[in-house]
Amino acid sequence: MQKNWRIKDLLEWTTRYFSDQGMQESRLEAEILLAYVLEKNRVYLYANYEEPVNKVERDTFRGYIKRRSGGEPLAYITGQREFMSLSFRVNSDVLIPRPDTEVLVETALALVRAEGIKRICDVGTGSGAIAVSLAVYLNEVEVYALDLSPAALKIARENAKIHEVMVQFRDGDLLEPLVNEEKMDMIVANLPYITFDQLEELETGVKDYEPRIALVASGDGLDLYRRLLPQAYQLLRPGGYILLEIDPRQAEAAKVMMMQSFSELEIIPDWAGRDRLLKARRNY
Repeated sequence: MQKNWRIKDLLEWTTRYFSDQGMQESRLEAEILLAYVLEKNRVYLYANYEEPVNKVERDTFRGYIKRRSGGEPLAYITGQREFMSLSFRVNSDVLIPRPDTEVLVETALALVRAEGIKRICDVGTGSGAIAVSLAVYLNEVEVYALDLSPAALKIARENAKIHEVMVQFRDGDLLEPLVNEEKMDMIVANLPYITFDQLEELETGVKDYEPRIALVASGDGLDLYRRLLPQAYQLLRPGGYILLEIDPRQAEAAKVMMMQSFSELEIIPDWAGRDRLLKARRNY
């Protein structure tokens, strides 16, 4: 590298390098990484385009470039991910929140505001992105968040603290920690639904870095949801709502598995138009 590398030089070089490797958002990723190294925001990069970057910062940046080009997700390198216009702390103990899941949160918010829902439970909370987002954007709603992983709950609690919201966290399998609690008005879940065969189709950053316990379910990918539904039926008040994120290929099978105990079934697409969310109500 030349002696006097500026912000501009590093961004241009890294963008080309990432682009040559087939990264779709090469410029954005370069900006995020450099801003993280410099402990600044991306606006700062453009306001200080000609500013030199010292050797220590360049060496750190080079290390991050190597990790990213090896397939490690950007969110794990920076330790953060934006979701619902909020910043969430993440690490390899939790799944990285995705834009597709914002459809679940947006749907839940609309239902709460329309129907005066007061008690919500997020099953398999992971980083807490869903539960914390609901707590941030809603007033006077009790939010519970459950996960089997103590490591994931640690991150979720940190995110609740960062955003200064009250979420009641529980450690346990599916809804078992709430078996003696009052009835819920809504249950939301983004449980593992990728099959073992589908796992091999995923990009390297997902299948090699994100926790498999948060990704993969046995059988057709709906086994965890099949276990969840009887518990959800018992915990939901009559007429209460359930929202489940699914793979688009599972939409019809998911509807069939819910018909016995739930009604008003609706499949809601994600922002790309793919069947992503199953909304239903517990039978009265």
